[in-house]
Amino acid sequence: MSDTDPTAPGHVPVAGTARTLVLAALAVAAVMDVAYWLLWFAARDVVASDTTQAYYDFEQAFPVADLWLLVCLVGAFVALIRHHPWALFWLLVGGGAGIYLGCMDTLYDLEHGIWGKGGGGAIELGIVVITFAFGISLLRWSWRRRHTLLDGR
Repeated sequence: MSDTDPTAPGHVPVAGTARTLVLAALAVAAVMDVAYWLLWFAARDVVASDTTQAYYDFEQAFPVADLWLLVCLVGAFVALIRHHPWALFWLLVGGGAGIYLGCMDTLYDLEHGIWGKGGGGAIELGIVVITFAFGISLLRWSWRRRHTLLDGR
């Protein structure tokens, strides 16, 4: 099989329910990202998993990285809606950004025992699991459809 063969890897269809689900996931992730930071700056107690200064300092290092993730999510959403080849770029970059952020959270949480700190720790663990699942899913979905996405189909 060659790259021009529509049955070759990377030529999986982008249309239908899977595309709709990816668009919905991108939108939900973007809303959750914005909501988290609005709550962090307006009502920190709602989303904070710990009350130490070290934890606050750690979280304060993330707004720009999460803004980059948001740019990737919006870029992927718009490119997918428009059937633009840039969708592949934004999906891959967004998936990678999600995994990177998940890794940063995981290491801090493990080093500081965050996941064992009651309800806030459980929420933090859930966020990390969702972040990894989302990043891996975006990468897998987009890579399997890379040629179709690049063709703008």
